[in-house]
Amino acid sequence: MFTHIVVGSNDLAKSKKFYDAVFQAIGGNAGSDMGTRLVYNHNGGMFMVTTPIDGQPATHANGGTIGFSIASEDQAHAWHDAGVAAGGTTCENPPGLRDLGFAKLYLAYLRDPDGNKLCVMLPKG
Repeated sequence: MFTHIVVGSNDLAKSKKFYDAVFQAIGGNAGSDMGTRLVYNHNGGMFMVTTPIDGQPATHANGGTIGFSIASEDQAHAWHDAGVAAGGTTCENPPGLRDLGFAKLYLAYLRDPDGNKLCVMLPKG
């Protein structure tokens, strides 16, 4: 459905530490450092972290969330733990099952070091 997602960063070194950890926790690879941009390829999608091209500070989207697919509840916990250990902060509720009425989902949420909100999701029926 999408070709890529890009978030901004004010500190690519902090972002690389964080995103390398969370992607490796769900079976991905460390990102490629392109100087002003980090590139991650995983499960057919491309995710990039960049310093803003306009030279202004990076800010996060209020109300925005970027979701990644996972294969198990164990991956959700590994992703969450790796992210917190690498400078992210937990947000929403602890990793766990959410009954949204229309779907049951196993979810975990983090904010990256720049405040971008991330989620991993596993449909549960």
